[in-house]
Amino acid sequence: MDIKVTLANQLKTKPQDESKLGFGNFFTDHMFLMDYVDGQGWIDPRIVPYGDFHLDPAAMVLHYGQAIFEGTKCYRRADGGLQLFRPEANFARMTRSAQRLGMPALDEQTALEGLKKLIAIEKDWVPHQDGTSLYIRPTMIALDAQLGVHAAHHYLFYIILCPVGSYYKEGLKPVSIYVEDEYVRAVRGGVGFTKCAGNYAASILAGEMAAKKGFSQVLWLDGVEQRYVEEVGSMNMMFAYGNKIVTPALNGSILPGITRDSIIKVARQLGYEVEETRLAIEDIFADAKSGKLTEAFGTGTAAVISPVGTLCWKDETITIGDGGIGPVAGKLYATLTGIQCGRLEDENGWITKLD
Repeated sequence: MDIKVTLANQLKTKPQDESKLGFGNFFTDHMFLMDYVDGQGWIDPRIVPYGDFHLDPAAMVLHYGQAIFEGTKCYRRADGGLQLFRPEANFARMTRSAQRLGMPALDEQTALEGLKKLIAIEKDWVPHQDGTSLYIRPTMIALDAQLGVHAAHHYLFYIILCPVGSYYKEGLKPVSIYVEDEYVRAVRGGVGFTKCAGNYAASILAGEMAAKKGFSQVLWLDGVEQRYVEEVGSMNMMFAYGNKIVTPALNGSILPGITRDSIIKVARQLGYEVEETRLAIEDIFADAKSGKLTEAFGTGTAAVISPVGTLCWKDETITIGDGGIGPVAGKLYATLTGIQCGRLEDENGWITKLD
């Protein structure tokens, strides 16, 4: 489809200090939009000035939660060129999320073409400092102004962009995680494997409670027995036993992270053994106390790798390894970010160079 472009008459002032970008604080001048109309399919792909949407108070997204999104990044190489990391995987996952929520499959090809064209217009927004990037947020919402629990007939897909620094203020310093054993986020058969807004809404209260106790994130247990490790709110979890990495198996209630998948592939290429299985929280604590468990870390688009220094469960806090950044997490972080930013060779065909 032909993508129409309407440029902004007045451009925003770009942040001057890239060390203070934070995450999700600034947005670029333009966005990509595309409509879905039942009976017509995806229509009217366009790039327009960034701005507010007009939503009817009865818009179905506000009442019945048909909202999904993705997160990926554009990186600036040392030579000044730009590149994307596995955008096709993000759009494919968005289609899987859409199908589970009764939404239309995304026109992935047009979405990718729209993203490339949008970044070409906004290329000056991609920051230069090491560790920074341009965060990409594709989103799909239901627009029908009608009350009634059923699939909508009109959807809006859009992409917004924001320059970002490190996701965590601590940077690569180990974070403290609270193990939630009262609330649950998802169960098998539900929407836990999708990147839908409701999954994140369900995590907010526990996250606020954990923050008041001094913890950075919440580690969720399974929704049936509340015994088996699943994931943290913004990342998948991995545990290192020397040169062996163990991570919870995908079971329908865990998000199949793109970074998770990438780290597993990279780890095996580096010679690490990787096992995907069920992990009981009591075993994690026992292994940490005995010294068998040497590292724990999360994986996700925003942080890439986030080392975990301590875990708290049932008012007991344990230190993982020596509480610092372990060699496995450090090696995996350096390798994956090296590929993403063009410092290391891409042997897996993950990089899409834009110039």
